Amino acid sequence: MKKAICPGSFDPVTLGHIDIIERAADIFDEVVVLVMSNRTKKASLFTIEERISLLRRCLKKENVKIDTYNGLLVDYARQEEAVAIVKGLRAMSDFDYEFQQALTNKSLYPECETVFLCARGDNMFLSSSMVKEVCTLGGDISSFVPQEIADDIYKRCKGDK
Repeated sequence: MKKAICPGSFDPVTLGHIDIIERAADIFDEVVVLVMSNRTKKASLFTIEERISLLRRCLKKENVKIDTYNGLLVDYARQEEAVAIVKGLRAMSDFDYEFQQALTNKSLYPECETVFLCARGDNMFLSSSMVKEVCTLGGDISSFVPQEIADDIYKRCKGDK
């Protein structure tokens, strides 16, 4: 069985994330969506537990699992015997950063490949940060996030728990 990991902070999950995860699920026998904290980002909109709950409401494929880990991605990948780490790419700037990560991960866990999936054209600009910015300023995010969780994001951006 070929298992892949789709890591990210998913704060919040966007239609771009869902697209990459579902396409990965069509390629691999099992995909683990790994919710991780991103030390380079400021305050999170949702807790890790809340992000997992939001993802569960959006992901319907039976071969997709959701987990969390607070360590090196390659350590988790090795523990799970994953053959690939799947990353979505939006622009060349994404590639520069992700390529460095891929080379580092390959040196730490040579048995695991990094697979890049290009974002669809309508998701090229989409990021969790952009969703949070638009939402916080009162904009419409309905075409950026799964409808199942849009209200949760609106409420949180307004300061509601």
